[in-house]
Amino acid sequence: MAHLTCTMADGLATIVLNNPPQNRLTTQLCDELECAVQEISASEARAVLLRAEGPDFSYGGDIEPWPQWERRELRTQFERYMTVFNRFERLPIPTVAAVQGLCFGGGLELAVRADLILAARSATFGHPEQSISIVTILGGIYRIAERVGRSKAMEWALTSERVTAVEMERFGVVNRVIDDDKLLDEATAFARRLAQGPTKAHAAHKALLRTWAVGGVAAADEIMFDVAIPLWDSLDTQMAIPTAVKALREGLPRPKMQFTGH
Repeated sequence: MAHLTCTMADGLATIVLNNPPQNRLTTQLCDELECAVQEISASEARAVLLRAEGPDFSYGGDIEPWPQWERRELRTQFERYMTVFNRFERLPIPTVAAVQGLCFGGGLELAVRADLILAARSATFGHPEQSISIVTILGGIYRIAERVGRSKAMEWALTSERVTAVEMERFGVVNRVIDDDKLLDEATAFARRLAQGPTKAHAAHKALLRTWAVGGVAAADEIMFDVAIPLWDSLDTQMAIPTAVKALREGLPRPKMQFTGH
């Protein structure tokens, strides 16, 4: 039985975790996520929605086989998870995670690799790793720190505190908190809206933010025009700028653009 599915419709790819009862991140799920990311990369998808079936997004890693793994196998497996998660993070299209219930450990580390997180009001987040004397193996602590700052990220990692969706929104990890019964509909509608946007410009923004995260403002400034100027060759930009200029000259509101993603 598959632990993950990937479907595509109208430019939106939807990845669904489905490994009941806790949506643990098994090696099988990692294999299937790798296939999904590869499929999305080769497709015409213009946005991704990451969600989960069941009451919880994910309890995190499947720890059951860990005691049997030799150290070399431990490292090999975790490096593979890191590689696959990072490939998802670096998809050149907007990614949205819809999170309900518990989102812990590796589940949180996967969710924060999405560009945006929409959370159910009852959702709870946390790093349980210190409770078994390990670290956030897939880069969770510093990805949280990138959003909330070092001190709060350290506090959450040291205490394994269960953090509410509302607090996560206040600190900037979660973008929006949505009533539980509306999460799926609103997250899907939001992701579809992104899928209808200027896809190449979205990719450029992701590239700029990734460069800023690694090298700061100066590094992002260095690549700005290498990233920005080629957008003028895209069909979307060649359509949108003259349309906006025409509306301006005629004293009309700027019309809704019909972007094609090219």
